[in-house]
Amino acid sequence: MPNAVTSLPAPRGFGRTTRPDAWWTKPLAVFLGFSTFVVYSTWAAFQGEFYVSGPYLSPFYSPEIFGESSHALFGPRPRGWPGWLPFSPAFLILWAPVGFRLTCYYYRGAYYKAFWADPPSCAVGEPRSGYRGERRLPLVLQNVHRYFLVFALALLFFLSYDAWKGFWFEDPATGAVSFGIGVGSLVLVLNVVLLSGYTLGCHSLRHLVGGRLTQISRRPAHAATYRCVSCLNRRHMMWAWLSLVWVGFSDLYVRMCAMGVWTDLRFF
Repeated sequence: MPNAVTSLPAPRGFGRTTRPDAWWTKPLAVFLGFSTFVVYSTWAAFQGEFYVSGPYLSPFYSPEIFGESSHALFGPRPRGWPGWLPFSPAFLILWAPVGFRLTCYYYRGAYYKAFWADPPSCAVGEPRSGYRGERRLPLVLQNVHRYFLVFALALLFFLSYDAWKGFWFEDPATGAVSFGIGVGSLVLVLNVVLLSGYTLGCHSLRHLVGGRLTQISRRPAHAATYRCVSCLNRRHMMWAWLSLVWVGFSDLYVRMCAMGVWTDLRFF
């Protein structure tokens, strides 16, 4: 039989594709969603005020290590803080959840496409000809995700405690504290639920609890935990977006209540 002659297709130019669908809608939505959150969260962090309303503490400021509210763990701003440097309690803790999300396996794939067009979408030409991967600076730093996981798990503890405190209201007349439920109480609880679904479904946690084992069936406790984390991991994208939107809304809710724009509805 004669030898068949084949040739490789020529490299596509940026944005060129034979796909007939509107492939650009998903990266555009990701770009707009991320950009909105980054702009709002940066603005909220620099405010340094209106982050406490009654028993509610904004998750952007939790745990409040130094600050002016009753939630502060170690009192007001340190005296040694440089006068020329803006201070906000959020500056001391936001690096942890931001680092965790920035290095997240799902988010990396999402913002590589949406912001760097690497590639814009499957089977769509990208604006570069080479592939460097994540083995050189700066992208090799993405490997610190497993270490940010430790801080993310610790934050869940503080946020859960803040959600619990959100059920205890002080009577302005007598100063007595009693149990109650407000809309803000439910907002903070749902924030913890969504963040837990996202954090506990982390790929690194899945590897840690069982993925690294050769025969996980020989360790029943590891196997059960692995199945639980895997169940959350299957919807990792859903948990990632729901938790991102809701943590932003939680800060907005507390902020609007603290500014007197919104009134927190008390059920009892």
